[in-house]
Amino acid sequence: MSEVAAGLARAAHLLITGEGQVWEIVGRSLFVSGISTLLACMIGIALGALVGLRTFPGRRLAITILNAGMALPPVVVGLFVYLLLSHSGPLGFLRLLYTPTAMVIAQTALATPLCAALTVSALVSLDPTVGRTAASLGAAGTQMTLLLLHESRFALGAAVIASFGAVLSEVGAVMMVGGNIAGSTRVMTTAIMLETSKGDFDIAIALSFILLALAFAVNLGLSYLQHGRAER
Repeated sequence: MSEVAAGLARAAHLLITGEGQVWEIVGRSLFVSGISTLLACMIGIALGALVGLRTFPGRRLAITILNAGMALPPVVVGLFVYLLLSHSGPLGFLRLLYTPTAMVIAQTALATPLCAALTVSALVSLDPTVGRTAASLGAAGTQMTLLLLHESRFALGAAVIASFGAVLSEVGAVMMVGGNIAGSTRVMTTAIMLETSKGDFDIAIALSFILLALAFAVNLGLSYLQHGRAER
């Protein structure tokens, strides 16, 4: 217990002073995860709107694929991105492997199906009278799509927050394509793994506290949006 208490005390000192590159690692995690979430939701919401609001052959299969994509194993995504960006891969000439850009690509690939599937779910669960009323008032095409997305804004906000939470806590894919390089690609999850394996629990505990706080904030945001949706 004394070792645990000492570790907690040293972790608190690191959080206050910012030693051990703690805040640099946190900033990089937020940057990479934030950009990944932005890209994933731009693609995912557009794709979800296309699938959720259109009728076309294979629509049910497309929804099934998106739902299956929510459970993509991060290490599998990391492997495919690694092969894509490796020196012998089709995009190897870009030399993106072991860079933050590669991490963004991997996390975007992970979060896009999640955001798209949640967007589809939000749109198909809308009250049909919303669309019929809008159509009777002359809404069509892009205007109709934007109106229905606006009506689903609470659910879409939850999709964005869920996507951010998923990529922020992900470790397998970013480890494979980022390499956990100090000062370049080390993020909270990979740093926690490394410091724990080294027996240096101070930084691991400090970063764990921050990660838990962010996870709590994400869940708080989800609860707020769900509460707002229920009150409508």
